[in-house]
Amino acid sequence: MNIIRLQPDITGTVAWPTLSASKKSVVTVGVFDGVHRGHQSVIKETVRIAKREKCFSVVIMFDPRPAFVHAYAAKNGGMEPTSDVQDTQKITGVDERLRMMNALHVDYVLIVRYDLEFAAKSFRFFLGQLVGKLGMRTLVLGEDARMGANLEGTVESIGRLAEGTGVFELVVVPDHGGHVFVPQQAAPRMPEGRGEPNDPFEGLNKAEQRALTKRLNSKKVRVLSSTNVRWLLGQGRIMAANDVLGHTHGVEGTVVHGEERGRTIGFPTANVETPIDGYLPVDGVYAGWLIDLGPADEYDESQRAYSEAPEAGAEPISQQYTSGGVENRLAEHSPYRWPAAISIGRKPTFNEQSGHDERVLEAYALTDDWLELYGHRVRCEFVGFLRPQIKFDSADDLVAELKRNADETRELTSRAS
Repeated sequence: MNIIRLQPDITGTVAWPTLSASKKSVVTVGVFDGVHRGHQSVIKETVRIAKREKCFSVVIMFDPRPAFVHAYAAKNGGMEPTSDVQDTQKITGVDERLRMMNALHVDYVLIVRYDLEFAAKSFRFFLGQLVGKLGMRTLVLGEDARMGANLEGTVESIGRLAEGTGVFELVVVPDHGGHVFVPQQAAPRMPEGRGEPNDPFEGLNKAEQRALTKRLNSKKVRVLSSTNVRWLLGQGRIMAANDVLGHTHGVEGTVVHGEERGRTIGFPTANVETPIDGYLPVDGVYAGWLIDLGPADEYDESQRAYSEAPEAGAEPISQQYTSGGVENRLAEHSPYRWPAAISIGRKPTFNEQSGHDERVLEAYALTDDWLELYGHRVRCEFVGFLRPQIKFDSADDLVAELKRNADETRELTSRAS
């Protein structure tokens, strides 16, 4: 797989590369945040058609997320977010998306830096560029895809353009996942009880469902959507989110020194530094996995070629993709993977003494080996919700609960593996 990063110029125009003088392309376009089952179906269809037609399979991926750019601009007088502004609603980082696209055998991923000038281009202009520059023969989209200025490029309008011009074919991949209702103003809410929360609509008749939908001021979204995944993760419904994703949700970051309270009570944890790459589920304690991806500086160097955007208008450079050996560390029976009890929150038992009240992520690996992870990039994957964050009356009570969490983690991860 080859990666090309593209930076629009001040007018929003992209210097699209010429992939071949003779070979055409089958293209799909989007953010692919989470690379959920719906995204996977679209990408797989793109690859399938490309192989059949002897074309390149091309994924055009926007980064940062368009929704993030527009929301930030709306709150900041039209200013765009700089690279140091964190998108906390992003489900997966670019690195993870690239790994998954590589596993799906995509030929090219073109990462376009999304900005307001680029967003102002019409979908007709955008698609004309893809036909003329990339040799796009077929465009593959999901049912609810929209693009271009004011999102006027719906599947219906793109279909009419394809028929009217005859220069490319539109293939729409059906979504068989159905719909679900989520609140218009969905906010993370920590479950009050132990174990994976239930679907609030489960067991209700149609009248009761309608009443609950109205009370929550809900909107209808696709089950296979990034919006639904964020909603589920924000309610602690990890298993349901993983089902929509078609893979285990995880976040990544660098291990740093914490207060080391866990070590003093026999539960040393890996404290992950912010900003964290990926969407943090709601506060609570989870069963999951801790995976060592190696020294952070070595990892960053291996991915540097894909993370740095070129100057606007510069000649695009194609880079052969490599994960830096991360796939081997992520493998199911890797020696760098351990079951782990994962805590997200503000450490209610200790923050009154320390004065620290920041949201933190820490993972206790269930292994007898001593792990030296400081300065390493790690991945925390979530398998199930165990309990809410609570304040314990004593360290002894906390230790007893942590032992219980460790047992629950062993059980859940053994089932999931």
